[in-house]
Amino acid sequence: MKKLILVASIVCSAFIANATISKVKISKVVVAAADWAKSKDGTWQAMKNGKTVWYKLNAKDASVWMSMDGKKWDAQKDGMWQDKDGKWLKIDMKMLKWSADGGKTWVEVPEGKWQGSDGVWNKFDKDWTLWTMGSKM
Repeated sequence: MKKLILVASIVCSAFIANATISKVKISKVVVAAADWAKSKDGTWQAMKNGKTVWYKLNAKDASVWMSMDGKKWDAQKDGMWQDKDGKWLKIDMKMLKWSADGGKTWVEVPEGKWQGSDGVWNKFDKDWTLWTMGSKM
């Protein structure tokens, strides 16, 4: 009888212990990768002197234009702008290049893409059309 009570208490303890263990269901999460989309207005965002500015490219002569309000545009004499990390970018010899040392040395931008201050990724195609990927922060 003692053995029967001992076995019953062990079985009950195991049952209760199993019931109190939280069960975690592992599910597969699929995240769709964002696709590149042609920019609707051909502009990208950057920071200049702590203020948000917008840039656009004149594909005919590769000139860069800047606006403080998105309405009035002025040509950038140096044709440069900054990415999210503060690197300077410019178009030089039909290539997108950047400088991490304030413009002393320039190298080709890997994959030709950069991230604007708004978190959106940007790149130009062979015809200098702007393509974007991502969303605003």
